[in-house]
Amino acid sequence: RVTAPLRILCTEILPWRLLKDQAEADLDFPIEFHEQDFVTAQRTAAMSPESYDVYDQCFHNLDIVWHWRAIQPIDVSRIETWDEMTGLARTIGVPGRRGVGDAPATRLYVQPDGTLSESPTGRISMLPTVHNFDSFAINQEVSTVDVDREVTSWSELLAPRWHGRVALVDEPAIGAFDLTMALVAAGRMTVRDLGNMTVEEIDEMARHATELVQSGHLAPFWRRAPEPVERFASGELTISSIWSPSVVTMKARGLKVRQAFPAEGYRAWHGGLCLARHLDGDRLDMAYAWLNWFLEGWAGANMARQGYYISVPDRIRAHLDPDEWDYWYDGKPAARDLPDPQGRTAIRAGEIRSGGSYRTRSNHIAVWNSTMDEHNFLVRRWTEIIALAEQRGARRRTG
Repeated sequence: RVTAPLRILCTEILPWRLLKDQAEADLDFPIEFHEQDFVTAQRTAAMSPESYDVYDQCFHNLDIVWHWRAIQPIDVSRIETWDEMTGLARTIGVPGRRGVGDAPATRLYVQPDGTLSESPTGRISMLPTVHNFDSFAINQEVSTVDVDREVTSWSELLAPRWHGRVALVDEPAIGAFDLTMALVAAGRMTVRDLGNMTVEEIDEMARHATELVQSGHLAPFWRRAPEPVERFASGELTISSIWSPSVVTMKARGLKVRQAFPAEGYRAWHGGLCLARHLDGDRLDMAYAWLNWFLEGWAGANMARQGYYISVPDRIRAHLDPDEWDYWYDGKPAARDLPDPQGRTAIRAGEIRSGGSYRTRSNHIAVWNSTMDEHNFLVRRWTEIIALAEQRGARRRTG
């Protein structure tokens, strides 16, 4: 009997090309991945739930998918590692350290009335998996700036010395926070609740963004992780919003790029896995098998080598060399050259991970990627900003 592939809707957060062969060998059934950008994947997940079996995204993209009942609750009794999950994944966290916005636990547990909240139940909306703490990166080779000593704030994104060589990520639930944190840190605006801005605050952020684009301070935005890699390599960018796989790729290419550790805190995100509403019987069993395989350790070790953390860290220790664990999780100097997921040397001996250990980094969150109450308004204003940036970029390319 030929088994139809388990269909996984995902974004580039999931390095599925590195996982597919091993997963299929271990699980003994075929897997088919459908990679889309953040916005498209969310739309597909909400509007076409019959087109996938598992939805791999982030907690801040969960609300609309749950609202349309495109996914079904996950029974935690079927998750083998549930009791091993980090507190960051399952609870609100330490007051003052959890960061504002869409922390995973705020919408993790399915209540008897079908709503989501932080009150524990036996059913969850999304299985917490990979996560990280993001900021921005600077090419030290071009700038000669010592990032660890001289760059201490998100306001650096607005510094005149980077004029024309600054880029943000084109995702309103991400890039808007990077810019707003820079504006607040520089004293150019204030916000009541960074994780849930008002219409007036979004408008003010957008006005600043428009001025930064029109003045030429901001270069065109980027949407996918390979884009800043090429733009740093060409010299077009010197400072940019960044994701860890981009940093690791640039290091493997010999670029001296360093992520900042801003005093205000990181912008954090947490990925997870959801079950499509149509699943039952054998297909549902296959989906649960994938969820459990994903947290067994092998996948998490591969993603650690591109800078991501996993919600059950103890499971991956057996799959990482002790030197890798020391660097990626404990924040110790690399005892030797360390590989990226493809086996290329990326981390040089003696290098220390920006921000240090997992404990230090996870206790330094300013805001979680979030879908605000005024998300639709944010998207409209953000779209206008992106269109303006693209127009200026096109004019610059044509002279």
